[in-house]
Amino acid sequence: MTIPESDYPARWWHALEDQRIQCDLCPRDCKLHEGQRGACFVRKMSGGKMVLTTYGRSSGFCIDPIEKKPLNNFYPGTSVFSFGTAGCNLACKFCQNWDISKSREMDTLMDAASPKAIAAAAADHGCKSVAFTYNDPVIFAEYAMDTADACHEKGIQTVAVTAGYMSEVARREFYAKMDAANIDLKAFTEEFYFKLCVGHLKDILDTLAYVHHETDCWLEITTLLIPGHNDSVQEVTELSQWVMKELGPDVPLHFSAFHPDYKLLDAPATPAATLSRARRIAQDAGLHYVYTGNVHDVEGDTTFCPSCKKAVIKRDWYEILGYELTDDGRCKGCGAAIAGRFAHYGKPFGAHRIPVRMERQAAT
Repeated sequence: MTIPESDYPARWWHALEDQRIQCDLCPRDCKLHEGQRGACFVRKMSGGKMVLTTYGRSSGFCIDPIEKKPLNNFYPGTSVFSFGTAGCNLACKFCQNWDISKSREMDTLMDAASPKAIAAAAADHGCKSVAFTYNDPVIFAEYAMDTADACHEKGIQTVAVTAGYMSEVARREFYAKMDAANIDLKAFTEEFYFKLCVGHLKDILDTLAYVHHETDCWLEITTLLIPGHNDSVQEVTELSQWVMKELGPDVPLHFSAFHPDYKLLDAPATPAATLSRARRIAQDAGLHYVYTGNVHDVEGDTTFCPSCKKAVIKRDWYEILGYELTDDGRCKGCGAAIAGRFAHYGKPFGAHRIPVRMERQAAT
């Protein structure tokens, strides 16, 4: 069964004098004629106004460990109710979820659920949080924000997994609704962003600084290291130093392994040694919480106390093997506070993921 496309009134746009409208959601500033879609594919001009065509429609729902987002310092061991839609406002040639983010087929969106239904499902499954993920929630911001409101009514946290490519006005409203975010810092050169993502580095750095300094949203960063493109010692050093200088030592940084996909099939998979080297560089720059991802690396998965160097959360992939923190997030060894969001630690959710099929419901 195909779910009909919805035309939900969108925010962040204005009319132009030539009968077009301009989208103000992200730095692309797409200018559209009647019936035309933006670069993200899911926002279009209809009846002289901007509409979001994917409101209430998802490419699927799944319960994941929070560490899979990845968020290692945000209620470790808890489960997160995850979903996405379709489309993206960047054009990354190395996209690891291209079948969803680059989709131009609305039939991809085979699950429908209102914001309240999502919050209810997350509560019924005992999830600590709901994550907007798989494709970038920036482009379905209205749906994500309404869902965040419904989640907060039930005491459920909200998580944005995003590339951070968003305008100043929109980001202010969006992140006011988010409790945590993992933002991709895909590289540290303008050339990489322009050639491989069709975007700009400065806009991402502005988002990172804004979220960390101007909101209460917990922030973690992920960089996918691609051999020959963004994995040099110089670039990793400059990236790490920027995080240290502009955001401070307590923002977790994840270095993740690339595998050939989508339009970047000529680059090799990232060696584990490259991730370990990057982790050491970031630690030498002063960062306290540096992780590796997409490889088997217990040390790189583990959270260490910056004060006494004790392993306070020992992990193997997404499985927690040892937990040595108090309920308020202090090291049981020395009493030092660990940066993040913590609560009483009970039985961890584990490394498994559970697909969830939502009953078809109205989008509003």
